[in-house]
Amino acid sequence: MVTAIVIPIICLYFFWLTRKEMKEQDVKWLAAKNVRQEAVITGEIKSIVEEKQRFYYHRYMYVQTLKLQTASRLITAKKVNPVSKNVKINTFTVGEVIRAYGSWDGSKFLFSHYEIEKR
Repeated sequence: MVTAIVIPIICLYFFWLTRKEMKEQDVKWLAAKNVRQEAVITGEIKSIVEEKQRFYYHRYMYVQTLKLQTASRLITAKKVNPVSKNVKINTFTVGEVIRAYGSWDGSKFLFSHYEIEKR
């Protein structure tokens, strides 16, 4: 008698807990593309690495890592986009000069907005 009541309650509790966690991860996944625009860097693209990374179970991120040569040093810049049905992936080419707006995360520069500069 007790198991007929307790087991469904435990199952419902874990179902509710899992749904709550999935909603929290979906919010974090969508917020990953929004980077605070605190700093600006301008540089020439020296190399590009693009990869798809798993974020949470069936959620993926498209990460573009650029090596930018500024006037003084080589900077690693990352652009992160959540992969969804209507995602627009930006294309970069080696040799372009870009101005990226974002923030520093340790030694890497995270950006979400950029402009291609004319030479």
